[in-house]
Amino acid sequence: MRRDGWQDDPDMPPTTSDPEKRPVGDIVCTGYARPGRDLRFRRNERPVVYMVCTGNAARSPMAAAMLRDLDSEGRIDVRSAGVLAVEGHPLGPRTRAALARHGLADHDHRSRQLDSHDAADADLVVVMEPLHLLWIRRELPSLAPISGSLRRLARDLDPPAGADSAGDDATAGTSADLRRRVTSLGLARLTPEAWEEVVDPAGGSQDAFDRCSDELSLLVAQLHRRL
Repeated sequence: MRRDGWQDDPDMPPTTSDPEKRPVGDIVCTGYARPGRDLRFRRNERPVVYMVCTGNAARSPMAAAMLRDLDSEGRIDVRSAGVLAVEGHPLGPRTRAALARHGLADHDHRSRQLDSHDAADADLVVVMEPLHLLWIRRELPSLAPISGSLRRLARDLDPPAGADSAGDDATAGTSADLRRRVTSLGLARLTPEAWEEVVDPAGGSQDAFDRCSDELSLLVAQLHRRL
């Protein structure tokens, strides 16, 4: 069973009178929905997308915050983790500043390790460099068919049916649909390449974090159009 990754909005008061928090038909919303959020999918139909980097301290939380912001209809359950994470740490000041340049923040983030529970939940794992793919293939091999680099997925993932037309495929954009499109790429058979890396800003100046956030913003926007 999937763990609920939909967190409460810290800017909204904790009141159960909010109509967006109450059940809508057979759709159960466990967190606050943004105004205009699309509630077409049942909770178990929302695709679960993990953003993954090394320590879950800079690249993956920034990418996750950006994807959540673009996902204004609430179609995607966006989570993040690291392959070698020290758990429980909030975002550092340089990561927070880099996100703020894009009008974003994630005050609730705490670093966490990618594990077997995540492997059971995920429909897509988006990594930041080839070493992350090698770690996944060694430690969590069940994730290999649905794990790819941000650069590759932003370029190669087929968009859902009807994304560029008036198509009315009821499964388009669901968990099952995304998993089908991801597995069709044959990611587990591909050799990770150097061009796929988004350089880790860790240990660098604020300028390095800013450049990384700008690069992530462009790539995440490209990926979002394909989800």
